[in-house]
Amino acid sequence: MTLVLLFAEFFKVGLFAVGGGLATLPFLYRMADRYEWLSYEDIANMIAISESTPGPIGVNMSTYTGFQCAGVVGAIITTLGLVCPSIIVIIIIAKILQSFKESPLVGSIFSGLRPAATGLIAAAGLGVIRLSLYNGAAPVWYELLRWRECILFAGLFLLIRLLKKHPIVYIAAAGIAGVIFGL
Repeated sequence: MTLVLLFAEFFKVGLFAVGGGLATLPFLYRMADRYEWLSYEDIANMIAISESTPGPIGVNMSTYTGFQCAGVVGAIITTLGLVCPSIIVIIIIAKILQSFKESPLVGSIFSGLRPAATGLIAAAGLGVIRLSLYNGAAPVWYELLRWRECILFAGLFLLIRLLKKHPIVYIAAAGIAGVIFGL
């Protein structure tokens, strides 16, 4: 029964998470609230792993969740659950768009989907910032921010904007900083 539920939940994520892997985060947070499969801490770890491994973030996160819950079979089931809606929708849309590709209605639909996808990604980004930099369980006010993580965030943000190196350089630098400074 767990495998069926995993497939169904990730099928819904794949169907409604418009905008890529980070757009899956609101759905994962909801799953963390509803099921014991994963916690917010697991989601933060999945983001770190998914951002530092090759492949689409959403697929990496679904595979990780499935593996954590039900081993290799769970990983396969969740990955299939996530990608099946895309495959089905793409096949249907490709057939339909051939006859409507110049339609103003189709253009309007895409104009509405872009801001929706942007909103999902922005909400996910803010959630990641909260998980990474904010300590809601702090006993005193000056510990509400995770200062070392904030400094690392600000430093990497500036380096990315100024140096424009390959992202793997920053991922490696952040991993090394985490080891050195015990983040």
